[in-house]
Amino acid sequence: MKFQLNRILSSSKLADDRGVALIVVLWIFIFLFVVAFDFSSSVREEAAAANRYSDETQGYYLAIAGFEQGLYDILSQTSDRGLPQSQKRSDPVDGVWREENFGAGVYRVRLVDEGGKININRVNDEALRRIFTNLGIEEPRRSTLVDSIMDWRDPDDLHRVSGAEKDYYLSLQPSYTTKNGFFDTVEDLLWVRGMTAELFHGYAEADRRPEAMSSTVGLREIFTVDSPIDRVNLRTASAEVIHALMGIPLEKSRAFVEERKKLSERSLGDLLRLLGIGSGDAALQMFIFANPSVVAIEAEGHPKDSRVARRVKGIVRMGGGRQGFELLRWMDREWGYRKEPS
Repeated sequence: MKFQLNRILSSSKLADDRGVALIVVLWIFIFLFVVAFDFSSSVREEAAAANRYSDETQGYYLAIAGFEQGLYDILSQTSDRGLPQSQKRSDPVDGVWREENFGAGVYRVRLVDEGGKININRVNDEALRRIFTNLGIEEPRRSTLVDSIMDWRDPDDLHRVSGAEKDYYLSLQPSYTTKNGFFDTVEDLLWVRGMTAELFHGYAEADRRPEAMSSTVGLREIFTVDSPIDRVNLRTASAEVIHALMGIPLEKSRAFVEERKKLSERSLGDLLRLLGIGSGDAALQMFIFANPSVVAIEAEGHPKDSRVARRVKGIVRMGGGRQGFELLRWMDREWGYRKEPS
């Protein structure tokens, strides 16, 4: 009996030891699985970051190539001015994106006449109110924007009824103060009371995916600080600028831009007639007709089959210096996702 009892106890102890060993082995496997999974995830993340960095670097130099192409196009157009109309090349300063394959990547570039936009440092409050009304910005935001922009520009600390001066901006988190002077860049509008990313860009700043882009007219396409004139160059003004300035429906403004392209010889009178504006109309005071003198060259590049892109922008004044142009400002702009050409 005693022998059988000892045998049973030995068997039970052996089973317990095997159970403990099995549990230990299972925990070791779980630990190794977690470590291996974490390591593989880290490797994937680092590989993705390296690929993104490679795509961004390639995109940057493709964007530089696009910028150089745009600069060449506008300088070539300048050299064409003495040629007969039949020998002149098409006007590249039309705000239209042009896409080109370049090696293993793609760049696209557009040239925008800054004189074809509204100078935010020269426009008065009455014109601002009309522009925001035409863009569909309703009260009270409209008055807040107009008064705050004027307060930002004026040299004093007395705020208008719906405006804001440094006491308001210092109460924000993070705090800052007003310029009390002209805007240095059009992006400075984002600091003004009442401004939002949606209004400025035409889409949510937090979501730059192509499918998130809306048809809203962004204020960055309307205003500029680089225009050398008080009025708007009707020769190059976009449909969005005409819509904002005149209140002409956007579709009709776009139709005007398309008709403008078809005119081989153009004058201010020809363009005003296309818009339905007579010689005695007060709108005449808003426009001029001139060759572009300050041009924004925007370029974007990305490797083929990659959605990661880089964008650069340069503001150049034509006729400046021995090279035939002067670079006034240069901006490297990160761009999370490339947008399809428009």
